[in-house]
Amino acid sequence: MAEHSLFLAPLAGYTDKAFRQIANSYGADGSVTEMVSAEGLARDSEKTKHLLDRYSEDEKLIVQIFAPSADPVARCMDTLLSFNPHMIDINCGCPVPKVVKTGAGSALMKDPEKVCQMIKAIKSRTDIPVSVKFRLGWDSSSINYIEFAEAVHNAGASVLTLHARTRAQGYSGTADRNAFRSLSEHMKGSGAFLFASGDIFRPEDAAEIIDGCGMDGVMFARGAIGNPFIFRMTKEYLKTGSYSLPDTEEKVMTAIRHLRLAISCYGEDIACREMRKQLMAYIKGISGASSVKARLTQASTEEECVNALMPLVK
Repeated sequence: MAEHSLFLAPLAGYTDKAFRQIANSYGADGSVTEMVSAEGLARDSEKTKHLLDRYSEDEKLIVQIFAPSADPVARCMDTLLSFNPHMIDINCGCPVPKVVKTGAGSALMKDPEKVCQMIKAIKSRTDIPVSVKFRLGWDSSSINYIEFAEAVHNAGASVLTLHARTRAQGYSGTADRNAFRSLSEHMKGSGAFLFASGDIFRPEDAAEIIDGCGMDGVMFARGAIGNPFIFRMTKEYLKTGSYSLPDTEEKVMTAIRHLRLAISCYGEDIACREMRKQLMAYIKGISGASSVKARLTQASTEEECVNALMPLVK
């Protein structure tokens, strides 16, 4: 992995192969799939396997799986490995109730040994790097990210991503950047590659975390929605101390390219409906965007979406 790697974080409902292709084209060093059910893969679910679709030039498929225990992980390995992933990430951070109540996601912060068994189930089948994404702890009274990180690294995870909130916080409040520094200091010399996640919206945020907190890379999540340019901008900033913003034309034309890639994946009707939230994110803050957003909510074809967006380009 490159020094100071910048990744597109796994985002349910967003990081399909269309978004991953766009992010990588703007300089992302890696882009992670939406979280994939290990049980769904074990049962050979076509809907689940569709989440692992890759675009033709995608040579480094990074798959995030979720499961409550090692059993479905072990059973899904034949199917998972048939997709030739570059890295396998285990989700120990999702705070969504429907995931947590099954014992998966951030529920695993309460039982690191289960995660260690998952890692061992993967490592017994492949030498592909294993990554774990986790939180500060279950809640403010059970902060255990340092112990958790050490345990999963010792079990064989070589990449660790900390989302610096507790499960109880969900996505509210602010990420604790001091935790990044503490994790970096504790894991120094271990050989683990450390990613930071949470409230990273600007190149300056990434630089502060990499240079100031000692992390090896960052994962952009909400900060990349409608803004894949963040990867290019951040690389410019880390290299030169400054960066250029995309102009309106680049934003609009990238939104249209993203839409067309989505259409090639899902067909026009589904893509135009599912892409509305992302198209609106691309044009946020542009003069005249409000009336365009109103048109996009009614658009159901590629032509209607394009016709709604193009007046923004003067």
